[in-house]
Amino acid sequence: MKQFTRKDFLKTSVLGLLSTSVFGNNTGKTLQKKRYQIGACDWSIGNKSNLGSMEIARQIGLDGVQLSLGLKENDMHLRQKEVQKAYKSLAKIFDVSFTGLGIGELNQYPYKSDSQTDVWVADSIDVAKALDVSVVLIAFFAKGDLKNDKKGTDAVIQKFKDVMPKAEKLGITLGIESWLSAEEHMDIINKVASSNLKVYYDVANSEKMGYDIYEEIVWLGKQNQICEFHFKENGALLGQGKVDFQRVKKCMDEIGYQGAIQIEGAVPKGDLMLPCYIKNNAFVRDLLS
Repeated sequence: MKQFTRKDFLKTSVLGLLSTSVFGNNTGKTLQKKRYQIGACDWSIGNKSNLGSMEIARQIGLDGVQLSLGLKENDMHLRQKEVQKAYKSLAKIFDVSFTGLGIGELNQYPYKSDSQTDVWVADSIDVAKALDVSVVLIAFFAKGDLKNDKKGTDAVIQKFKDVMPKAEKLGITLGIESWLSAEEHMDIINKVASSNLKVYYDVANSEKMGYDIYEEIVWLGKQNQICEFHFKENGALLGQGKVDFQRVKKCMDEIGYQGAIQIEGAVPKGDLMLPCYIKNNAFVRDLLS
């Protein structure tokens, strides 16, 4: 994979790179004809690793849910066929789908250092395939943080090298979500050298770290290196915080992004989740219309 720095990107207006669409092949008849699929993380709607997320998604008006693979306590239960079957049944009942899959437990049981997580990540690829989900979010926060951790980053690079052949074979993309900058993400991706490893772009995380999120989206996106987006605010409704979502939308149009957008966070302190998420969903749909 050719190294292409953001400095190169800023020096030229003609990149010689095709603006390639990013597709999310998700379950559900209503999702297949849409440019975007709007979901929410199950951990953000009060139902982390819980079947109740499907009904809540219907109440909010979402296309679907970004599911957790599971918890340490339930042994990553989405790996079980009967649990998958239960989710699929509720998806039909409530006419919602699965807009994504994530492994949030990696924040407490780090992929960089905890050997049990190797199996979790490998198995998540099978689960994604079984649920017709194209992207698995691999989280690197809290104990799993890679920022300024060369040893941990090197370990993760090797682990990705080991697991990516399986992801490639099954057509599943693994998305890195972390505190890293666009350049730091690309350093990992270039060293792993797999087209199925991409950046899971969270606009609020990047804003918090002081990165130019609009520049990063365009630079990464024109290299086809963004697999999905988290639309998030910390302590505010979408559109009422620090992220300029109108600019985000323009950047997404520029890179030709298509696929899942997962709503995360975006509940002001003291407010109830459900009415906030109904407003967040309406905001995103109006923004993308």
